[in-house]
Amino acid sequence: MATAVERLCGAALRRSSVLNDCRFSWHKNLSLRKTLVIWKQPPFRTFFTDRRKLHAAPVVRTFRLRPFHFLVATGGGYAGYRQYEKYKEEQLEKMGIEIPIKLASEWEVSLYKSVPTRLLSRAWGRLNQVELPTWLRKPVYSLYIWTFGVNMKEAAVEDLHHYRNLSEFFRRKLKPQSRPVCCYHSVISPSDGKILNFGQVKNCEVEQVKGVTYSLESFLGPCTSTEDMQFSQTSSRNSFQNQLVTKEGNELYHCVIYLAPGDYHCFHSPTDWRVSHRRHFPGSLMSVNPGVARWIKELFCHNERVVLTGDWKHGFFSLTAVGATNVGSIRVYFDRDLRTNSPSYSKGSYNDFSFITNNNKEGIPMRKGEHLGEFNLGSTIVLIFEAPKDFNFHLKPGQKIRFGEALGSL
Repeated sequence: MATAVERLCGAALRRSSVLNDCRFSWHKNLSLRKTLVIWKQPPFRTFFTDRRKLHAAPVVRTFRLRPFHFLVATGGGYAGYRQYEKYKEEQLEKMGIEIPIKLASEWEVSLYKSVPTRLLSRAWGRLNQVELPTWLRKPVYSLYIWTFGVNMKEAAVEDLHHYRNLSEFFRRKLKPQSRPVCCYHSVISPSDGKILNFGQVKNCEVEQVKGVTYSLESFLGPCTSTEDMQFSQTSSRNSFQNQLVTKEGNELYHCVIYLAPGDYHCFHSPTDWRVSHRRHFPGSLMSVNPGVARWIKELFCHNERVVLTGDWKHGFFSLTAVGATNVGSIRVYFDRDLRTNSPSYSKGSYNDFSFITNNNKEGIPMRKGEHLGEFNLGSTIVLIFEAPKDFNFHLKPGQKIRFGEALGSL
């Protein structure tokens, strides 16, 4: 009997021991899990006050901003703001309300200049020269035609598969009959485009758009010898504008033509004249569309440009090709030494080249309508020339014009 009782007590003790071991193991695991959970949680910072303790997440982890994210956020916000401003201006123009002039501040211009537009333009130029597969040419060019409203019926070659790359497509030639040259007026449009401004030059200031001007001297650069640029040094007046006028009773006139991406990209001689000098200004490559031209004062003086100067039957004549974003390449057919959008340049510098030789001093004769040069993606042409006081423009501000159509006459 005692033995049976002892056996029952021993079994009960063993069962109790097993339960205790299980309970201990369960509590141990639970404690370990709590420890792991607490260890995984980030440390809290505690701020002590008179009333209670306040806990906050790590400040570094919460407010850490990467530079790239910051630039994207600020750049995107600023671009959105500019697009909203542009939308409001377009609505005001449709309503016939004159848009108030709001010029960019110095920091806005500096911020714009900090964008590597020259590097991007060179990259864009190399991309344009990449040969496209035959099957991809038509879809790519068709998208461009649809976006910018290109009229391919005027092209000398309408077959899109003919153009091996974007560069060839941009520089496409036109059918000869599509741009008849006006022979009844003394000055014709050198390119397709939109007339931004025209008229007489006053007080040595030229309007790039209505109400926004730039300095004539900053744009053309200082005078050189009369041998190269036909400047009059005998005038008793010291004004830079007066030095350009070579004949008594004449005035100085200007005309600004903006070439959109869908326009014909070549430019031609606007009249019969003689090119005696080339001046190349390296510079920025900011956009020159009318909205930016209305926003940034002296935009054309900031940008890279090639100034061709000489004379025509009424005196001084000049044509300036202004570069822009993705238009770093400006080509003048008779000037093989010209190199634009170089990787490095000195700010405010320029280089001169004379086409007048020591033997004949004839320069480069150009006939009205003759091919003169080309852009890669469209930009701006600025004409500044001397003419008698009865010279009249046959233009309206903002009108579309095509190469060969009349600009003005006597």
